[in-house]
This record gives sequence, C-alpha cells and structure tokens, in this order.
Amino acid sequence: MWRFEDFTLDTARFELRRGDDPIRVEPQVFDVLSHLVTNHDRCVSKQELFDTVWRGRFVGEAALTSRIKAARRAMGDDGESQRLIRTVRGRGYQSVGTIDAGPADAGRVAAPAPRQHIAFCYARDGVRLAYGVTGEGPPLVRAANWMTHLGYDIESPVWRHWVRDLAARRTFIRYDERGCGLSDWDAADFTFEDWVNDLDTIVQSVGLERFPLLGVSQGGAVAVAYAARNPERVSHLILCGAYARGRAVRAMSDQESGRRHWTSTLRGWDGEVTTRRFARCSRRNSCPTARVRTGRRSTTCNAAPRRRRTPSDSSSSSPASTSATSRDPSRARR
Repeated sequence: MWRFEDFTLDTARFELRRGDDPIRVEPQVFDVLSHLVTNHDRCVSKQELFDTVWRGRFVGEAALTSRIKAARRAMGDDGESQRLIRTVRGRGYQSVGTIDAGPADAGRVAAPAPRQHIAFCYARDGVRLAYGVTGEGPPLVRAANWMTHLGYDIESPVWRHWVRDLAARRTFIRYDERGCGLSDWDAADFTFEDWVNDLDTIVQSVGLERFPLLGVSQGGAVAVAYAARNPERVSHLILCGAYARGRAVRAMSDQESGRRHWTSTLRGWDGEVTTRRFARCSRRNSCPTARVRTGRRSTTCNAAPRRRRTPSDSSSSSPASTSATSRDPSRARR
C-alpha cells in the first residue's frame, strides 16, 4: 500500500483511492501507475513498462502514452505540471513527490496468484474438460462462460481478484467451457444442452452433493437451467450480469446481429463524413458482390457470381458514357 498526497494506491486490492473515495481506473492504467509508484526511486523506461504491463505483446507507443495520460487525469495531474508523474524525455517516466509505503504492505506490488489444482474429466460426448479447485472450506461452483483460461485467469487483472477473494474462505471450483482455455477446442457441438451437461459433469467429477452456484454473464443462463433441473443440489443461486434469454443483448438472427453491430459502430464513430464513408463501405461489404478498396487495390467477394455482360449490354451503352469514362480514369477504376 502506497500513500502520496491524499491518494492511496492499494496494490493488494487493486484500488486507487482519494481519501476514502475509490477512483475508477482501467486495469492497465492501474498496472502502469503501480509499477511507477513501486519504483519511484528511479526512472522507469518505456520498454520496461511494455514488458511489465503488456507482457511482451506488441503495442504501439500511443498505447503507453494514453495510459500515462489517464493515470495523470485520475490524480488531477497533467502533462504540463507533471506533479506526480514526470516525463523523462527519451528515457521513460518517473513517479515523483513524497511517497510512503504502508506498514503492512511495504514493498508489496501485488498479492501472489492463488494456488490451484487443475484436473481433467470427460463430458458425455467425449470432450475433455479442464477444471480448477482453489482454496479451502465449503464449496462454491462457478458455471463457465466464454473466453476463460484456468492457467491465465489467476494472473489476469480482470479475473484474478475474483479467484483470490472467492477462494479466501471457500473451495472455489471453476472450469473452462468446451472450446476455451485448457478444455478441448475442437468439440463438434456447442449447444446450450452441452453447456448444462458439462456443468453436471464437473459437479460429479469433484464429488459435490450440495453447493451454491455462481453464474456470470453467459454462465448465468447455464446456472439457472442447472438449478431448475437439480434443485436438491443447489443451495443458493448467485447471478451477476446474467440473462435468461438475452434478446436485448443477443440477436435472434444473423440479420438482426448485423444490424445491431453496424448501428452500435456508427453511433460511436466520430465525424459526419467518416460516418457516411463507413456506412457506404458497410453496405458494400454486406452485399454478395461487395468490392472492398484497399489503397489502389480492390478485391471482390466471391460469395455469389457476378452477372456477365452480354452483347446487348455493350450495345446499349451510349457514346457519351463511354467518352466520359475514358476522360475520367477514376471512374474507370470503380
């Protein structure tokens, strides 16, 4: 825990507070600030921040600049005053000011990743499922949702505090759904029934009789279905960001999905001219004979064959249109 001015940076709870009021920052912004404050006695190079925060992934320097700007803004600092974060030109950044480490957490950057036991079992259709058991105490089962990885989640800024806190007083059981993480990626079926049956497979493999069930996002519907079918096993049903059917957030058809995607994209697109161009490009990409322009090159989608020009089409062209095309090379490229 680090204190500077009236701010507190709690690296164990992943919180930045001003007095008793928490300040909301993105995970990468917090990681950048935490690394700078922890190493406030020296200049931290940009490459070191890239390696620490992005762990070797290729990102541009603009990504780091935006995180520094967000960290400054969260603390009422800016690039001109540089009251708390100083830019060392050509080198990197340094946390400045009077910084004190808390007595209980001095020098600690982050809580260690919780220890877990990973095992495997097989679903009814032969798909191999991976599950992890963390902590000690009464059981707590979490229904799987999309894009998880048992090995990486305990280090992820998105999920590590979930695993750490939920396993503090309980035996926390979670698993990777089919197609994700350490479970089989090449499963043939991904139906809702498969998800519910996979949850039942995990419960039987661990040997649980009665337990509270947690459903987050997509896992909420799976947890509800399992609890309805096995009321004698589920003592409590906990839902977070879940949905039963999800028409408001999950389209019922491909056409509706495409319409929602383009609408949400256009709403967040800045500039009237850019919006019109993007809408025109979207319409081209949506038709079977879409032509996508990339610089001076263009490619045509082969989803449907283009109609061949017939001699009658050529004879119907007027001399005026032919001469206009030859005078304007840009029209010929279209």
